Amino acid sequence: MSEILRIIGDGKEIPDAGVPDGLSDKDLVEMYRWLVLLRTFDERAVALQRQGRIGTYALYWGEEATQAGALYACAATDWVFPSYRQNSIGILRGVPAATVLAWWRGFGGVHGFWNPREHRVAPICVPIATHLPHAVGLAWAAKIKHESTASLTWFGDGATSEGDFHEAMNFAAVMKTATVFFCVNNQWAISTPIHKQMATATIAEKGAAYAIPAIRVDGFDPLACWKATKEALERGRAGDGPSLVEAYCYRLKAHGTADDPRLYRDESEAGRWMHLEPVGRMAGFLKRLGIMTAEEEESIRAEAKESIAAAVKEMESIEQPGREILFEHVYASGRPWTFDEGLAELEGVERPPEVKPLGPPTGAGAGEEGKTQ
Repeated sequence: MSEILRIIGDGKEIPDAGVPDGLSDKDLVEMYRWLVLLRTFDERAVALQRQGRIGTYALYWGEEATQAGALYACAATDWVFPSYRQNSIGILRGVPAATVLAWWRGFGGVHGFWNPREHRVAPICVPIATHLPHAVGLAWAAKIKHESTASLTWFGDGATSEGDFHEAMNFAAVMKTATVFFCVNNQWAISTPIHKQMATATIAEKGAAYAIPAIRVDGFDPLACWKATKEALERGRAGDGPSLVEAYCYRLKAHGTADDPRLYRDESEAGRWMHLEPVGRMAGFLKRLGIMTAEEEESIRAEAKESIAAAVKEMESIEQPGREILFEHVYASGRPWTFDEGLAELEGVERPPEVKPLGPPTGAGAGEEGKTQ
């Protein structure tokens, strides 16, 4: 299963394959807008971390196609279950960007600081693969209720080495849940290369063990991600069960702001993949087709920068929430008396002083506002 679905060329050696059925010119521009917004958020979040204005942050630079492309295929009623790498996916579903930034500042509470039911976006999951059974459970519940809701969940190649991955795949296959398992295979689980994690040649072929159909796509190609996810979702809603999508790409940046990939890999390898990054690639595709002009491209980028800049200001005006946020979004209605008892006990505990940055930002990438607060 080595064949990879690819639609967008690179403007050089890889030819364009045309626009998939079901996408209008307006859709294509909107998908590009999503890509740019995600990229802008990621770059600004890294700068904020370097300035000591948010905590450690997990980068996704270069993996925007796996997020925007896949999410664009979802219906409004579908649920999505992100890992820490898809940390800003909620902003594409109406979650304020300031709210997501506040989560990285430590002001988001343990449940994500947004209402999952309102946006159908589950809280960001940091433990590896633990959200996969959640996605399956949601789809199973929808099936029991005779709803057409499907679930989409993202995870990395490292997650396939966890037991939760296998349990979720097996349960979904047996119960025929409408779940799309979207694996972003960027070939690195922090410092562990994929060939040290598994003996199979691809992640997609793991689906055969559970009788789950699988497909490999170019993880830098938003249209390939969209097409594979859309077909998988339709299959699930038709009652044919789950699907596995392997988005083959490369982690172009560090694992996170506390990581230095130069310590364990040859960074020239990342350079060989850089020309495939999705934002520039999608822009080139749209301009080659005459769907977007250079002026429109610049306008979209400027709009995204303005939006995220406003979100940063809003984030820094958010006050530290009270302890009662611990109990929000846990039960559908009401809460047991033990929660009230626990909250009353917490009220008697002195709140620690606010933590301030230790000093000025250091290293590359400190950003345009190189001062701490």
